Amino acid sequence: MVNIELWFIPIDIISIIGTSITILLGIIFLLLIIFNKTSRTIPMILIANTSLSAIAWGSSMLSIAIFTLQNDLQRIETYDIFCIIRPFFGYGLCGTFHFSLTLQSLYRYMIVVHPKRLFYQSIRFQLFLMILTWISGFVIPIESIARNELVYNIENQICQIPLRFSFSIIYMANCIYLIPIAITIFIYYKLVRYVKSINTHTTSINVIIRARRQLKMVTRIITIILILLFLGIPYLSFILMSFFTIPFKYHFRIAFVFVDVSMAAVMIVLFQFTEQFQSFLIAKRKAHHNIVAVLPVVLN
Repeated sequence: MVNIELWFIPIDIISIIGTSITILLGIIFLLLIIFNKTSRTIPMILIANTSLSAIAWGSSMLSIAIFTLQNDLQRIETYDIFCIIRPFFGYGLCGTFHFSLTLQSLYRYMIVVHPKRLFYQSIRFQLFLMILTWISGFVIPIESIARNELVYNIENQICQIPLRFSFSIIYMANCIYLIPIAITIFIYYKLVRYVKSINTHTTSINVIIRARRQLKMVTRIITIILILLFLGIPYLSFILMSFFTIPFKYHFRIAFVFVDVSMAAVMIVLFQFTEQFQSFLIAKRKAHHNIVAVLPVVLN
């Protein structure tokens, strides 16, 4: 029998709710993009890639949360091959999701700073980058499998790389979290500097308007990044703590509930920031209201 604290079950349920919301919103975003012809542009394709990676990452995290809840309810420990597979996909798809935000920022940057380099703005090149990020998502976690670093943690009912001063934890944290976020922030910094520079020179008003619009889009992505950074503080804190001392026994439970909630928060904010989604739903709502208003007249 495994010792179960009173707060385990509520935390597990919150994680399941957070990941379920992520998956549901991701599916809704994809359907809106597929059935709305005006949304079939490169920026929306990049958002579709983010939505697809959110669905995949959310499904992996949902599987981990359900596994933990089942073991907590039954007060047992379970270690099988799926316990290794879950974190493998969880780590990799986490990186794919973060890099999908980087690709959105990079595309906006290329439109503003290098508008004449059409190849880098083409759908072919963007698809190449997307495929590359998905491949890296499956390649990066191989290191943890090869080094047999995915260990079952009984207290947290989860298979993860143990938090300690090791190459695996530093490598994974950088590849799937710190590096894509750092690149996105750097792109934003470069874009801000470029927009400021064109404002101080004699430039076409159309160029300035376009640059400011793309900067606004990247600023929204940075807002999403800040949410990920803020809600990722517990996990990063436990990692840094593990370099010097033994972290709190239930560190993974605390860290993962913040990660799962951050995923849902990011998808909600992504919907608020994507004007095409809102305009499509508003148009559908108006059409529905018009049909309801006309129907009684036709019947009479």
